[in-house]
Amino acid sequence: MNLIFFSRRFGKARHLNLAHPLTLGLIGVGGAGLFATVFWVGMQLGARNAGATSLNLSPASISQERREIVTLKAQLQDRIDALSLRMGTLNAHLIRLNALGKRLAQMADIKHSEFDFDRDPPQGGPESGTAGRGADLMDLSNSLGLYERRLDLRTAQFTALESVLLGRQLSAEIRPTGRPVAEGYISSYFGERMDPFNGEEAFHKGVDFAADAGADVLAVASGIVTWAGKRDGYGVLVEVSHGNGLVTRYAHNARTLVTVGETVQRGQALAVVGSTGRSTGPHVHFEVLRNGQQVNPISYVSG
Repeated sequence: MNLIFFSRRFGKARHLNLAHPLTLGLIGVGGAGLFATVFWVGMQLGARNAGATSLNLSPASISQERREIVTLKAQLQDRIDALSLRMGTLNAHLIRLNALGKRLAQMADIKHSEFDFDRDPPQGGPESGTAGRGADLMDLSNSLGLYERRLDLRTAQFTALESVLLGRQLSAEIRPTGRPVAEGYISSYFGERMDPFNGEEAFHKGVDFAADAGADVLAVASGIVTWAGKRDGYGVLVEVSHGNGLVTRYAHNARTLVTVGETVQRGQALAVVGSTGRSTGPHVHFEVLRNGQQVNPISYVSG
């Protein structure tokens, strides 16, 4: 095989015979040199890579990586412990909130089926159809903080509501309502009447309830006993203060069943029906005072 070269400078054509032994020898020597060069470069690169690998896998490097792993594990455990502590705090908040909710439901006389704090509220809905994203530690921490603030707010609201309901309940307990005897009838009303002893016109400051001697005289509201004994005109008297300027009196008793300073509840027996003092027979003279002045007890008796 011949290769023909043309030279513009000399205007001649030159021939190179590839089959000539000298040409083949030159080609062999050049190929061997090229192969040797490539082999040497590959060896150098392999040595560098091996050196780098051996450097990364040195005992000191492995020890350092182990220490870093231990540190990361400790930090992760600290975060998990902190989240666990906050979860415990939230659970305690929920327990207190549930207990408070039960008390409020009872105070407000709400049916248990409407607000059942022993079970989670029913929830549901179709799947969104999209893949959700897993939460990381930062997301969980932020969510816990949000729930903690919401629980604190709900607790404050529930506590305020409990105070309102308790105040209403207390007001209802201390407001005089009902009759001072279980059985009997009104024998004399509040206002102008003829005095039963002298027949003259006089102002009657209470309502008289005729009842059997020995029957119980009942408190019409909760309060504190401020008088228990004899008083002119009243005979044996029991006086109970209910706060807010309201006082009730129960007169002409045979004897008292309570003492001064004692706290009494609505419906509690205060005394025994009698006819002491300025009385014509067994009955209870019942008075209601507001800010020191007698008022008509009928509005309180009728509820």
